[in-house]
Amino acid sequence: MFFWLNTSLPYLEELYKIMSYLAYKHLHTSFATLSIIFFIIRAYWSVLERGCLQNTFVRVAPHIIDTLFLLSGLAMAFTIGFNHPWLIAKIIGLIAYIYAGIYAIRRGRTPQIRLLSAVIAVLIYVYIVGIALNKSVLSFFA
Repeated sequence: MFFWLNTSLPYLEELYKIMSYLAYKHLHTSFATLSIIFFIIRAYWSVLERGCLQNTFVRVAPHIIDTLFLLSGLAMAFTIGFNHPWLIAKIIGLIAYIYAGIYAIRRGRTPQIRLLSAVIAVLIYVYIVGIALNKSVLSFFA
């Protein structure tokens, strides 16, 4: 009666995997955009030593956005597998971006150090975007 069901299941599973990946990718790029926008605004306020950084929304929202950003990235990674060198490079770049961001927003002792850290963090972010677009460790140089 449903003879076609058994033959089409592998195709449906593959279609589901592709659709899931595309949904995760869309979420991931949206959160990546929000994350860098919030980072640049907060870094600007940090360099100028503005009190806006103490606002509750400004303190909480980036953590929520970055958590969703990371979770969507992990979901994509589990979908495609972790056996890609460019994916490992993105993870290492993410760790470097986080450390540079910490110095740009909080730990930098002078505005000059916070500015330099912010510029380094944005350059690392651009490198990570290049990896994502080209699927190569060489980023935009591939």
